[in-house]
Amino acid sequence: MFMAGHSKWSKIRHAKGAADAKKGKIFSKLAQQISIAVKDGGGDVDSNPTLRKLVEKAKSESMPANNIQRAINKGLGVGENGEKIEECFYEGIGPGGGSIVVDVATDNKNRVVSDLRKIFSDSGGTLSNSGSVSWNFEQKGRVEVQCGKMVANKQNSLEEVFVESDYDQVLNDLLEIPGCIDIAESEESSIEVFSEAQDIHKVKTGIQNLGYVISNYGLIRTPKIFKDLSDEDLEKLRILVESLEEYPDVQNVWTDVKL
Repeated sequence: MFMAGHSKWSKIRHAKGAADAKKGKIFSKLAQQISIAVKDGGGDVDSNPTLRKLVEKAKSESMPANNIQRAINKGLGVGENGEKIEECFYEGIGPGGGSIVVDVATDNKNRVVSDLRKIFSDSGGTLSNSGSVSWNFEQKGRVEVQCGKMVANKQNSLEEVFVESDYDQVLNDLLEIPGCIDIAESEESSIEVFSEAQDIHKVKTGIQNLGYVISNYGLIRTPKIFKDLSDEDLEKLRILVESLEEYPDVQNVWTDVKL
């Protein structure tokens, strides 16, 4: 009976852990979208409809209020106590030699360095010097586009509603945007548009001029050369990446190992 109960508890604990990880990824994506909406339209939910809808969605997902405010503050470029937020990146080596680059937005670099060093160490990795692994990554622009447009609500002229567009038409329109070098199907029937790093704002503006809804955008890091790891090291690296992604000041985690 004891063993059966222990087995049942293990399954419950595992299911809860998986649910928490999924919820954490939802919160992380919403936080990024909120920060971007603030950068584009300001931090006032009354005058920024995109921000207002994202905050409502975050609340419906039970995202804590302090997480929402932190995301708004990051968009404004300030920390919780009004300190200026700086964007930077750190480099490290994961288990098995996988390279990792961590994009960070923080108001306290000293705290971040100390915490990241511990996260790497606890997972069998090492926080390394600047330039040690970033040479294997090149930056590209990425814009995530929803297949539709916001149009006036017929029942309430003060509101807008999302109306889906023909998928093939959206693809054709996006391919014609100056600066677009590639497109790919993303999750939830959205499309990813890629550009050279210096062209991301030109591409973003081109998409907005067409009226399509942008759900996310920013610079990504793509490896020039991928590494292969053993199954054991791959699992350790996956745990390290997940731990880094859960850290509040981390924006993105990039690796040259296919997870």
